[in-house]
Amino acid sequence: MADLIETAVNAGNFQTLVKAVEATDLGETLRSAGPFTIFAPTDDAFAQISEETSNSLLQNSSKLKRIVAYHVAFGDVRSDDLAQINEAETFEGSVLAIESVDGKIKVNDATVLKSNILADNGVIHVIDKVLIPGLVVSE
Repeated sequence: MADLIETAVNAGNFQTLVKAVEATDLGETLRSAGPFTIFAPTDDAFAQISEETSNSLLQNSSKLKRIVAYHVAFGDVRSDDLAQINEAETFEGSVLAIESVDGKIKVNDATVLKSNILADNGVIHVIDKVLIPGLVVSE
């Protein structure tokens, strides 16, 4: 098996996320032993962000790092675990709201499209929106 970054690259639909991770110093962390859980927005999810916001983030490494870190939780949290918890602490320091409704799992306002993509050092859950921590929005 591969680490989380290699797994995301091999999946093919996380190019923007991988680029964002590599633009911060989180790439090395996500290649380490972990385990970590990544709530991974697809390239389509990143395409929903306005070009102005996207360019602004790429030029502000501290905001970009906070947003990427907001998608990473500690531990190996599988879909069975997500169905039983109501929050997950992130690398960024904030907490994500986890909700199971009608058999679908929501992470804040994003829906988990696919879960339990396993890697050597954790798990990836595919989500349909980019998660933005509240403090980043107001900066």
